[in-house]
Amino acid sequence: MSNYKLVISYWHEFIKSSYHLEANLDYQNKIISTDGRLRLRVTYILLFHDGTSKREIKIKDLLSMLMSDEEEEIYNSESENLMMSTLKEETNLVSRSTPLHPKAVQNGDPSSNGETVQSNDNGKQSQTLHTTPYIWMISAFAAIGGFLFGYDTGVVSGAMLLLKDEFSLSSYMQEVIVSSTIAAAFLFALVGGFLNDMLGRKAVTIVASFVFTVGAVVLALAQNVAMLIVGRFILGIGIGFASMTVPMYIAESSPPHLRGGLVTVNSLFITGGQFIASLMDGAFSYIKPGGWRFMLGLAGLPSAIQFFGFFFLPESPRWLIKKGREVQAREVLVKLRGTTEVEEEMQEMRTLVESEAQQAETGFLTVLRILRTPTVRRAVIVGCGLQLFQQLSGINTVMYYSASIIKMAGVRSQQTAIWLTSLTSGINFVFTLVGLWLVEKIGRKKLIMGSLTGVLLSLVVLAVGFQLIANDSPPVSRFDPEHANDSCSLYKWCEECIDDSSCGFCYHGSAGSINGSCLAKSSDKDKYSAYGLCEKGAEGHEFWALDYCVTSYSWMAIFGLVLYLMFFAPGKAVISVNIEFCGDNCLRGGGS
Repeated sequence: MSNYKLVISYWHEFIKSSYHLEANLDYQNKIISTDGRLRLRVTYILLFHDGTSKREIKIKDLLSMLMSDEEEEIYNSESENLMMSTLKEETNLVSRSTPLHPKAVQNGDPSSNGETVQSNDNGKQSQTLHTTPYIWMISAFAAIGGFLFGYDTGVVSGAMLLLKDEFSLSSYMQEVIVSSTIAAAFLFALVGGFLNDMLGRKAVTIVASFVFTVGAVVLALAQNVAMLIVGRFILGIGIGFASMTVPMYIAESSPPHLRGGLVTVNSLFITGGQFIASLMDGAFSYIKPGGWRFMLGLAGLPSAIQFFGFFFLPESPRWLIKKGREVQAREVLVKLRGTTEVEEEMQEMRTLVESEAQQAETGFLTVLRILRTPTVRRAVIVGCGLQLFQQLSGINTVMYYSASIIKMAGVRSQQTAIWLTSLTSGINFVFTLVGLWLVEKIGRKKLIMGSLTGVLLSLVVLAVGFQLIANDSPPVSRFDPEHANDSCSLYKWCEECIDDSSCGFCYHGSAGSINGSCLAKSSDKDKYSAYGLCEKGAEGHEFWALDYCVTSYSWMAIFGLVLYLMFFAPGKAVISVNIEFCGDNCLRGGGS
């Protein structure tokens, strides 16, 4: 009998004998990789009958210790006993979320006060695990870092339309302002792992919130493009620190039965931050000049709250154990769990810390072992590939430039473009929630395949939409004979005209009935043409377009954008709950 069949057989008999009831067992199993070893993940569905009700309990991530193919030949009774004892300990997890004993079901759920029951091997209640409001509070407080991540990456979309007019930004300078944040986040995420290990999760979170506040202040007071770039770079430092620290702090502070849900809170705060940012963009877009200062500077408020509040929150108990401060770790765990019975969890943390120390000594060998084991190598390729392809599918372009994309689709009003961006951000937030619900209903593979298929189709819709917009470009129907030698007067279509950064399209009318001319821009922050009907002080009802052409196909580009986010967001949920798949490795972070 192979190892995993032995595990399943043992488990089935153990359930029947321990709880003295009929248990119909179904299971699914997958080989996954943690710590460079192969382990078996088994998902069980137990159906218990007490005469009046039927309960379905899913036991997730039961990890039995399995050897690799090479080691299986030398599998001996000692390792078998270790596997059996591990399974026996894991059975205590069965009733953490739902009472298993029939009498418990019959007499009502004892966890109505926020406690869950843990049963021993004889089916009797041995202790209760408390779910304290305190753990939810510190998770939400830590997730402010995720909110700031989302806000500062999302706010630039709408703010960029105002910044472009205020500072006469070229496409290149717009890209520099946006990418400076991404570059800083990339670099300081690497540094964040080291600092987390050295200073602790609490200290790095405080530093991150301070950096967020400084960056927001610099942007709110910016007087030139250089200050904008510096401010965005500072925000990137905060994003890098927060992205490495917040999920780790939440996961290490959470009890096992809440860990996946609480870590997901951070993902929701990120998309929620993007949605709130788009609403702030819309609200402050009516303030001219300087509405962008409020958009960018408002991020300093939640970061300041997190900065001062985190001084009163505890350090991660796992980090404290790693640094040998077990007395403090016990005090923190008692406060987080609401019970003094925390020795078992502390022992688990000690074991993980010791395992990490051993791996640190043979880190390169562990990597080689992972790459040389086919099943593990495939898991690594799939996990990394999911992250890679989700990024390459265009989400960063959509989130950072959604307002500009909508404007390019032919929306004349800045305010309208920004409010439509709020719609897309809201869809991103709502369908992230939908994805978290679907991931348990249809499974990760079906969800990610459906998501990527939908993303592909929506990108096709976007591409076709913009091609139709280009083909529907209004012709240049008016020419100024006094400036016949001007380079702008050589263009015959609006699309060609606005592609030239020195020209703009001056027109009146609506889609299908446009009279317009291609004129050179003035030096007055590009608000007017240098001559003609759109010149400063000219009388008439002309519109001056620098980044759009009026078209009847605007709806198609906006529909494609909405469709893209509807499909992308649920697929992102697969990554959000990845901690459930990768086990304890998800808690280690870059430097732990």
